[in-house]
Amino acid sequence: MTRIALLGTGLLGAGFVENLLAKGHAVTVWNRTASKTAALVERGATAAADPAAAVQNATHVHLVLSEDPVVDEVVAALRPGLPDGAWVIDHSTNLPAKVAARYAGLRAEGVRYVPAPVFMSPKDARNATGLMVVSATDTDAAALQDHLAAMTGKVAHVGDQPALAAAYKLAGNSMYFALTAALNDVLAIGRGTGVEDATMLKLFEFWKIGGAMPVIGEHVSRGDRGGASFELTMARKDARLMHEAAGVNATVALPAVIAAMDRAIANGAGSRDFLAFLGT
Repeated sequence: MTRIALLGTGLLGAGFVENLLAKGHAVTVWNRTASKTAALVERGATAAADPAAAVQNATHVHLVLSEDPVVDEVVAALRPGLPDGAWVIDHSTNLPAKVAARYAGLRAEGVRYVPAPVFMSPKDARNATGLMVVSATDTDAAALQDHLAAMTGKVAHVGDQPALAAAYKLAGNSMYFALTAALNDVLAIGRGTGVEDATMLKLFEFWKIGGAMPVIGEHVSRGDRGGASFELTMARKDARLMHEAAGVNATVALPAVIAAMDRAIANGAGSRDFLAFLGT
C-alpha cells in the first residue's frame, strides 16, 4: 500500500496533495507554517506536527521546499521517523553540486533519496500535467515510474546523474525567464509600431522558433568559430532598429544584448559573427 507524506505545502505542494487526495490516496502533510495545511486537512489530508511525525508510516515522502538549506534542515528533521526503504523524492529547485553531495551522503546512509524537480505550475500539480525530471538508476526509475506518472504529465528519466536533473531545472527556468523577457520586447516593438499584442504574437504561428532551438543551441555551443554568417555590426544595427521601433515602451532583454554587442565591437569584434557578443 502506498502511504504518502508531503512536506512543503506552498502553492505547488498543495496542488500535488489535492491531486493525490482526488485519486484516493491517504496523504500526511507538514509545513513550517501550520496554517498552510488547514485547507488540505479539510480536503482529507492529515496534518503532522513535525517532519518526523509526518513520515513515520510513509512509503513515499515528497519534498516541495524552497532550496538547499531548507531541504537539508527538513531531511535532518524527518530522519528519526523515516521507515526503512521509504523513498524521499525531492521536487525542490536546488543547486546541482549540493544535490549531488546530498544524494551521495544520503544513499551512503541507506536513504533512497531521488532528485525529481518539476516544470509544473500549481494547476499542473492539481491536474497531473507538466513535466517531472528524475535523476535515478534505471532500477529506481522503474520502481517509481507509476507513482510519479500519476502526479505529472510526463516523467523524464535522465539517468543516474544526481546533479543533472537539478541542472536541467535551472537551465529550463533560465530559458523561461529569458523567453519571457524577449517576448516582452517583441510586444514592445509592436506597441511602438502600433501593432496589437495578439497580432504580434501571430508571428510565432508561422515562424516556429521552438523548432530552431537545437540549431541555435549548437551555434551557441560552438561560438563564432568558422566564419561570420551574420556580422556583429549588422546585428547591432538590427538591435538599434528594434530599440527605435519600441520607442517609449520598455524593453528588458534588448538593453543587455545591446550593451554586450557594444563591448564586443569596442574590442574589435565587429566583423566577426554576431555570436562574438556572447564572449564579452
